[in-house]
Amino acid sequence: MSSQAVLRALAEPHRQAILRLVRDTPHSVGEIGEHFDISQQAVSQHLHVLAEAGLVDVMPEGKRRLYVVNPNGLAVLERFLDELWPTGLRRLKRAVESGRGR
Repeated sequence: MSSQAVLRALAEPHRQAILRLVRDTPHSVGEIGEHFDISQQAVSQHLHVLAEAGLVDVMPEGKRRLYVVNPNGLAVLERFLDELWPTGLRRLKRAVESGRGR
């Protein structure tokens, strides 16, 4: 999983919405499709891109395939964003989170 693949996958608004939908509860392609005004084939293609980027996992359940967020894919994104934080902001963030700023 690369941060570039993750960012490319997240650049499309339908994919962002799909990730939010499968964040807590696995859904099938058909269930996901009910939330969007796009074809089931388009939903499948979006899920393929998300899976290739490591953002969703596929869980077989009988004849259905359920999709759910893969936390490891989100960790790749988190590490990338952490690298963007300037050192001073990172120190401030740690200070605030530790409660020293009070």
